Amino acid sequence: MTSPTPASFAPTTGLPGLDAVLQGVERGDNIVWQIQTLDEYLALVAPYAESARRQRRRLIYFRFAAHAPLLPDDGHVEIHYPQPGDGFDAFVDQVHSVIEEAGTETLYVFDCLSDLAEAWQSDRMMGNFFRLTCPRLFDLYTVTYFSIYRNTHAWEAMEMIIDTTQFLLDVFRCRGRHYIRPIKVQHRSAAAMNLMHVWESGDTFRAVADSGTVSEVLAGSQWPGLEDTPSVGHWQRQFSAVRAVIAKRQAGDPEPALEARWFESLSRRVFPDDPQMARLIREYLTIDDVLLVRDRMIGIGSIGGKALGMLLARAILHRDAPELHARLEAHDSFYVGSVVFESFLVQNGVWWIRRRQRDPSGFLQQLDEARERIMNGVFPESTIRQFEGMLDYFGEWPFIVRSSSRLEDRYGNAFAGQYESVFCVNQGPREKRLADLLDAVRQVYASTLGEQALRYRERRGLLGEDEQMGLLIMRVSGTAGTRYFHPHAAGVGLSVNPYPWNPRIDMHAGVVRLVAGLGTRAVDRADDDYTRLIALNAPNLRPETRFGAIARYAQRRMDALDLHDNRVVSGPFSEYVRGQPDFPMALFTTREDAGRPAFLTFDGLVERTPFVDDLRMILERLHAAYRHAVEIEFALNFLPDGSYRINVLQCRPMQVRDLGGGSAGEPPEQAPRLITAQGAVIGPSRVIRPERIVYVVPGSFGALTQDDRLAVTRLVGRINRESAGRCVLMLGPGRWGTRDPSLGLPVSFSEINHVDALCEIVAMHDNLVPDVSLGTHFINELIESDMLYFALFPKRPENGIDERALLDLPNRLAGLVPDAGKWAQVVHVADVAPGEVTLYADAEAQRIVVTTGS
Repeated sequence: MTSPTPASFAPTTGLPGLDAVLQGVERGDNIVWQIQTLDEYLALVAPYAESARRQRRRLIYFRFAAHAPLLPDDGHVEIHYPQPGDGFDAFVDQVHSVIEEAGTETLYVFDCLSDLAEAWQSDRMMGNFFRLTCPRLFDLYTVTYFSIYRNTHAWEAMEMIIDTTQFLLDVFRCRGRHYIRPIKVQHRSAAAMNLMHVWESGDTFRAVADSGTVSEVLAGSQWPGLEDTPSVGHWQRQFSAVRAVIAKRQAGDPEPALEARWFESLSRRVFPDDPQMARLIREYLTIDDVLLVRDRMIGIGSIGGKALGMLLARAILHRDAPELHARLEAHDSFYVGSVVFESFLVQNGVWWIRRRQRDPSGFLQQLDEARERIMNGVFPESTIRQFEGMLDYFGEWPFIVRSSSRLEDRYGNAFAGQYESVFCVNQGPREKRLADLLDAVRQVYASTLGEQALRYRERRGLLGEDEQMGLLIMRVSGTAGTRYFHPHAAGVGLSVNPYPWNPRIDMHAGVVRLVAGLGTRAVDRADDDYTRLIALNAPNLRPETRFGAIARYAQRRMDALDLHDNRVVSGPFSEYVRGQPDFPMALFTTREDAGRPAFLTFDGLVERTPFVDDLRMILERLHAAYRHAVEIEFALNFLPDGSYRINVLQCRPMQVRDLGGGSAGEPPEQAPRLITAQGAVIGPSRVIRPERIVYVVPGSFGALTQDDRLAVTRLVGRINRESAGRCVLMLGPGRWGTRDPSLGLPVSFSEINHVDALCEIVAMHDNLVPDVSLGTHFINELIESDMLYFALFPKRPENGIDERALLDLPNRLAGLVPDAGKWAQVVHVADVAPGEVTLYADAEAQRIVVTTGS
């Protein structure tokens, strides 16, 4: 930091002798006193405050700690009471609002900062507060007193304070006298750094020259000794105390009440603070589980919702379905605490940008700057050492760095697909593997400030929430030995099936969306390919009825990790499994006849293994424990003896709105039908009365170039924004949310978020059916927003659209978006009077009828 400009007052400690030792106090100086007891700080605060009174300077005292007050409320000092218990963000706001109002040349006294570490159970968050506050006080030409208990805090936090402050001064008390030893004296005489001074009578400070006195003072200072970490910090001390309690239990002297108190305390710090999840934590996790998490944790803080969901799912199955738990793949994940994320943002100058994004009027500002700072950001050496230890544990086995934020995977807000998850193929020299890991972590961190995630938070009313990003780092499930690494199969399981395509299907028995290879193909709506839907009460039923259709709509491509090229790849299933003798071809594939190639059906898996029963039981047990529909992600691998292991990768409350439980009503028999659709309806039964119909004309859209299709997609987004507050029915060809314009409209969810009902018209290609993407991030957002989804098959019975009647309605496009007139033949926007158009949705019967006429 550069020195502030000259100002109008002469700062002082109130002790001229001390001023001389320090070579003067300057405007902008932050002075941190390392103390053993509060009395040492009090002795220095009193003359400083008295000098402020004599100079008639404004003195502000921030009173927040549990210790006795440092200054009396006598009218000479202005006292403010920020509340650490309100959380880090709120506390920073409370302090900084006072600082900004006070302006330049104000004097400050803070209570002992160590109380912040105690309140937040994090030395690093205390350091983050100092790193955010000290530079602002410097810029405002203030002089500020802080204190901190010596040999109490983890080195990472102390490093932040030492790097940021202008003064760090040790204060000792020995034989009734105070001694001061400068640790850091920025821009002052170097000689002062090496001398201890004794405070004698009045304000005299004398250099201590004899080794006997120096050694006596330091010997009584509770120096921690030669350890790798100068002090163990709050987290380490508390976990050490818990281990002592556990050791007593193991020795036959249990203290259950004390264990329960420790569990309550530590689980609140390690797991997200969601009241609904707290019930599951208390019911299924123990203090031993918390310690196991800590043993595999990088940094400190919360491990986030995704990691918690995975741990809870395994704990629920361990207790409620032990026979199934025995069939699970063992997990050896690592966790990165949320304090690593917070500290990374502070250290790399991003924290204030993120803080300003709570303002709805400007939450998308500075995103490029924030991403650049994050992607070029650096980590503390202590964090890098822990990452290196994790790499040494994994060796060259692939792993994935997954987002696990405080707000993810909770009841009501899934955040499905909003934040990144990054595969690390983890091949090559250790330095390269470490660089790839750090880049993956940066990429996940950057996604928290991405436009997609911020718009999601805005829609869900969560911009003001304190979002903290933990990470879950998981070994990729699969079998090593060939170039392409992947699990045999993976997928998504839902305990409630929102798409009962056949009357025999029990919606409450659950459904699985299954793919060969990495599960990315099961959760991303990416390309011209298909997955296997398995209704768990009737697994042989398929949405496709004819064998030819089954073959046509089978999965052809799969995702895998290329161990040679060190990247994620997508390619032909037959090529990627070639040379893999362990791949269960007989269970996964079917031949139409002996002379034709096999294709993926998973028929043998369904018919000749207990896989379906196992998945149904897993979902039932988790649903019962959550008391709510759940969604899981899983991987499946077969062993040489023919048995298999299921790896539960994720579990979260399913964003479901009483599917099938609403009322469809009955359309009047004589009312003209504008639309009829039968076969793919997701969402509760309901009656909708649209006020606006947006129709992307299939024939016109299909004739466009790729670039023009993208332009029309962006136009749809603009129409969506202009339609806020209206009831909107939107219809268009192909797949909504695809990444490939040749298959439909590649909208992001923010471009359709004001829509009440969305229809996919299967009319772009004869061989393109709607991929009913249960469990994908796109469908999750539809369900989460209570949007009705349905598909229309123009060539099937009981499916049709009266396009002429729709296009006869006046097109409002040019009036709504004045520069979009050239697209009037492609996009038709019709406004209708209340009650003129009515949509009847029957989820149980999988039927949609849209009528016209009041």
